[in-house]
Amino acid sequence: MKITILTFAQTRTQLGFGGKVFDCEANETPREIFRRVAPQFDPGKTIRVAVDQEYADWDKPIGNASEIALIPPVSGG
Repeated sequence: MKITILTFAQTRTQLGFGGKVFDCEANETPREIFRRVAPQFDPGKTIRVAVDQEYADWDKPIGNASEIALIPPVSGG
């Protein structure tokens, strides 16, 4: 299946794209997908992940999701 990965702010800079489509399997987790498609990327403890526009666990399979977004920490007022 295909999944769209969206990146914002520093994650866009780190990965070099704002949105890109990748092949994946329903039993893969966001962490596994990123280890495969961007092995240099380390989300650390501050980057959150959203699956189909809902915050998700990095280690929960994506099922039949169509989108993963990386949500960096936000500052401002």
